[in-house]
Amino acid sequence: MQMTRKIRYLVAAVLVGAAPVAAQEVAPQPLTLATVKTSPLLASADMRDGVDLSGPWHYSIDPFRSGLAGFHGEVPGLSQQRYLDLDVGKAMRDDNRALFEFDLPHSPVTTLPSSWLTEAPELRHYQGLMWYQRSFPAPAQRKGRSFLRFGAANYATVVYLNGKPLGRHEGGFTPFAFDVTGLLRDGDNQITVGVDSQATAATVPPPVTDWENYGGITRAVRLISTPDTYVDDAWVRMTRDGKLAVEAHLRGPQAGDQPLHLRIAKLGLDLAGRTDAKGNWRATVAAPRALIRWSPERPQLYDVTIAAGADTWRDRIGFRTIEVRGTDILLNGKPIFLRGISLHEEEIGTEPTRAITQAAARALLGEIKDGLHGNYVRLSHYPHSEVMTRMADEMGLIVWSEVPVYWLVAWSNPDTLATARNMVAENILRDRNRASIAIWSVANETPVTDARNTFLRTLVSDVRALDDTRLVSAALLVERSQGPTGPVMTMADPLADVLDVLAINTYNGWYTPDRLADVPGISWRVPAGKPLVFSEFGADARAGFHDIGAAPQKFSEEFQADFYRATLAMADRVPTLRGMSPWILKDFRSPRRQNPDFQQGWNRKGLISETGERKQAFGVLATYYDAKATPPAK
Repeated sequence: MQMTRKIRYLVAAVLVGAAPVAAQEVAPQPLTLATVKTSPLLASADMRDGVDLSGPWHYSIDPFRSGLAGFHGEVPGLSQQRYLDLDVGKAMRDDNRALFEFDLPHSPVTTLPSSWLTEAPELRHYQGLMWYQRSFPAPAQRKGRSFLRFGAANYATVVYLNGKPLGRHEGGFTPFAFDVTGLLRDGDNQITVGVDSQATAATVPPPVTDWENYGGITRAVRLISTPDTYVDDAWVRMTRDGKLAVEAHLRGPQAGDQPLHLRIAKLGLDLAGRTDAKGNWRATVAAPRALIRWSPERPQLYDVTIAAGADTWRDRIGFRTIEVRGTDILLNGKPIFLRGISLHEEEIGTEPTRAITQAAARALLGEIKDGLHGNYVRLSHYPHSEVMTRMADEMGLIVWSEVPVYWLVAWSNPDTLATARNMVAENILRDRNRASIAIWSVANETPVTDARNTFLRTLVSDVRALDDTRLVSAALLVERSQGPTGPVMTMADPLADVLDVLAINTYNGWYTPDRLADVPGISWRVPAGKPLVFSEFGADARAGFHDIGAAPQKFSEEFQADFYRATLAMADRVPTLRGMSPWILKDFRSPRRQNPDFQQGWNRKGLISETGERKQAFGVLATYYDAKATPPAK
């Protein structure tokens, strides 16, 4: 099995299954929706030349997964093989013995990327297998290699090209790619994709959730071309001692002993090197004096290239340092308070379908940066689109990025651990060049057990092995007790010992019986030597619902605003608090929230409604952050 350079030293449990192989190398057998770490990596693939396959695709539901296996688990019969490369109508007209119970080229059409949940009313709550298919012309006069690269498909995916299996992938929020050089043909090519959104007790995430995970092909599919030998992975960053470092890995027949150049034209930097026998190159150089460090106030990005033979790898990268010293978080050596909010990957509008464009990302992040006076966003509870992380780079927002390890994860299942480790690796390897990302999170609200501790400590170790330049955290639970003067919240989670930044989700006054007037006096006992962030707090409000009585009821804008005032007053009494990301910027889809007067399938904890209407609490937090951002008068 071929693995990416940076994953080689992780234990074998990171990878489960077999690498994609050409169809003629395997005997016919059912393709199960099992996990696999696909190779190649194609770092910064969205910056490479290619053909965007976004647009019209045919789709067909398969709730019993008959396109994957027959009644007894055998290879499905011809009547169910959705990926066959043939004209179904002609085959049945030519031979009246032929039977096909599908015809994808004549099935309904959807526009990708998007989720099927918004395609038709009957699909609103569909969880299962969906088949997609389209044809595309191969580029004329092809040279070098060709790859099909998926930005993401939720959750488990099998892919066929011209009737031949390419491979499979598990995980709904990270990219994967297949080398299709030998399978492309002149003229039209047929691509068929099966995407299964059904979560199980062994998947990551598990079935229990409080938001919509959006089944389908939710990020772009592209046909990417490279030379025979190309830069498969590159990581260019500033080390904590202020130098510039580069690691690159070439893939192909000329990968070993290959001369290459790292260039940053705006800084006048041209660093020459040569790969080792395995195609790897590492180098460190003093940072040019003209370099401007990336920050929220000045999000400077540089065009970076690595030229190697016939290939030129490109990215836009900012350079900065992030570290912890005592209870402070230091950006470029200076303490910073993270003025943020949490965000789900949903565009503003009444029918979000997880089709995040640059405009959609700018609209969401602009509410944080310009509206709330924020400098930070928690991208919850899974890796968001690279469109979002690139936009955070450009706009100057520090990012918390996490994997969907939450709640009822199968902690003792080795396959579940392997899946989670794979997601961590794919997330980090995709986004290590994003200056905005400061914190990798490995979990959210996970109850403490021995098995859970082992599972999450493994993920923390993987993060540190893959990226030693950023901070590690997890959103933790706390214990509540009654003290002599009121409630006491205590962090006793043993995972805290291995984290750089402690993070707590707290909903005192919403999910607890506390009166809002008593919330500011709640006491906190947390480890004294590390910075703390409140990773979540919030209260629901339906935009436009008001209760101006002496004690506003829940779901009113007034209650939400009072909740924020009380919680912020509580936060000001926690000496090690260095940031917060309240829950949440925008109302989001949540099928479990069904109060007919206030929710109607939406979680209403947003500071703006699903259509972008700002609630009263938006102004409360904006005023608080504006004061935090303003230096005190001397």
